Amino acid sequence: MNAKRKITLILSIIFSLIFLMMIINISLNFRNYGIKSVEDKALVISELIKYSLTAHMVNGTMEKREFFLNQIKDSKHIQKLWIIRAPSVVKQHGIGFENEVSKDEIDKDVIRTGIAQKVISENIFLDNTFRMTIPYNATSDSSLNCLKCHDAKIGDTLGAISMVIDIDDVKLMGLRTVLDIALVAFAVLILIQILTSRFLTPYMMIFLSIKSVMKKAHSGDYSNRVEVVGNKESVEVAILINKLMEKFQHVLNEIESKIDIFLSHKKEEKLDDQLESVKNTITQLSDIYKFKKTIEHDKTIDDIYKRLIVIFENKLKIKDFTFIECDTTNKKTTIIYHSKKINCNAEEDGCRADRASVIIDSCQFKGLCKSFNRDDERFYVCIPYSISNDLDLIISIVSDTYEETRRVNSLIHFIDDYIDTAKTEFVSKKLTQKLRDRARRDPLTNLYNRKYLDEFIDTAIIEHKEMGTSYGILMADIDYFKMINDTYGHDIGDLALKVITSTLLENTLESDVVVRYGGEEFIIILYNCDNDRLLEVAENIRISFSKKKIKVSEDISFSKTISLGGALLPYNTDSFWKAIKLADVALYEAKNTGRDKVEIFDIKLEQYKNFDFDNEY
Repeated sequence: MNAKRKITLILSIIFSLIFLMMIINISLNFRNYGIKSVEDKALVISELIKYSLTAHMVNGTMEKREFFLNQIKDSKHIQKLWIIRAPSVVKQHGIGFENEVSKDEIDKDVIRTGIAQKVISENIFLDNTFRMTIPYNATSDSSLNCLKCHDAKIGDTLGAISMVIDIDDVKLMGLRTVLDIALVAFAVLILIQILTSRFLTPYMMIFLSIKSVMKKAHSGDYSNRVEVVGNKESVEVAILINKLMEKFQHVLNEIESKIDIFLSHKKEEKLDDQLESVKNTITQLSDIYKFKKTIEHDKTIDDIYKRLIVIFENKLKIKDFTFIECDTTNKKTTIIYHSKKINCNAEEDGCRADRASVIIDSCQFKGLCKSFNRDDERFYVCIPYSISNDLDLIISIVSDTYEETRRVNSLIHFIDDYIDTAKTEFVSKKLTQKLRDRARRDPLTNLYNRKYLDEFIDTAIIEHKEMGTSYGILMADIDYFKMINDTYGHDIGDLALKVITSTLLENTLESDVVVRYGGEEFIIILYNCDNDRLLEVAENIRISFSKKKIKVSEDISFSKTISLGGALLPYNTDSFWKAIKLADVALYEAKNTGRDKVEIFDIKLEQYKNFDFDNEY
């Protein structure tokens, strides 16, 4: 059903109901009016008879009342009329003319109660009557004193008059009047409907069309247009709304096409509601932009990882994940961060996702990655990202259920957006970190230099004061190093420095720090160290180095010895720099007492403790 027919039908039903209600109301009003007029007529006749009978009684002419009553009975529309005497009057004066006693139950009720009753008998066309029985109650006023002739009290019912009146004429007159009004009303309603169809229908049609278009637009379909129908005004409204919808849809398409290039998920995921899709994309783009501006001001790559951790935990609601860096140049895999326990042996076995450069999903093939703990029955998804030519990042996410893994897969495009945004900063901060690391390392031995030592000591002093961490300091110096340069040249001297470097690294832990202090002199800082470990490490270095061969040529090689001096923080002093100086003093003692030996600062070297170390260092 089209809009016009629908509107016409609705208006027809409305006007028909109005017409029907109006006719019913008029008919009821005319009926009530007719009944009321007949009732008033019956009351007038009743009063006339009452005063006439009283007059006959006063004048002593009651036997002549028959003439008067017959005249009333012969009146137009009076079908029946009779007088009823109450039992008390019958007892006092007899039953009267023509047996004036109750003829039915209505008469008896009126005599008994003193309340008038009426009965209406209605048919469709003719034989419509109005029956009314009216009581005569005793009064004693100056004009009518019933107590003079009757043994009664004021208010007693002395009798009643019943009459049946023909109301066919009243009903027919009402029907004719209602019919006339109905014809006029029908003509008016037809005229109203014609005018409404001419002037109101176009607006109703445009309204219904707009409603349909807006309803579809609410569900995400903006391609519908308002039907251009009706008069000039409705056509103009339809055209304006259609132009607005076209402009709106065009702008949405433009926005969507422009922001597609910024977010990877726009190419994969499309919502039914284009406006909702654009809103979600802009929200995501805003989040990505905030993330980008934040990491631009971060100092290190570790700060970027911290931002990503917050996003994973708070925004993506991922709880168990690991960040793995793969150095493709040095073939080294490093676990950077893990939120819970480490489930992957990637550092030892390598990473399958990195080797294959594809997402590894255990939901597809259980036990696909051999590096994942085989005793763990949970699901995992490993996502590889190429950050630069020499750096790959692997994000490994572990889930307890298959459904959670599916949810993680649905979030991969969001993760892609954040990692793609962070790539530039990853590369930049990795480069900065490399340059900074190079500035803090000795180019020949790749050991830390004095610049790094200054930074490390600043941090170590804080840890020592706040946590009470102890340190062992060793100063090491190759014996007669100048002779190597003078005899074999500086190239062999450099080789000797590399040999001592490997020796120092072999005999220390990752938590320890080895620094080339200058020339052939080295500082070893041992973390959480006591006197026994200090001495043990120093002796291991001395013995190990003495066994190393420094190769000059295929036929020529030689060995060298090293002297070491040590001190303990805080056992010997509470100052880090003083501890280094005390180790230097112990080294001096080792040199002066024969070389190729280890000296730990003790009481016999107390005379050196009064040196002004602060000025020197």
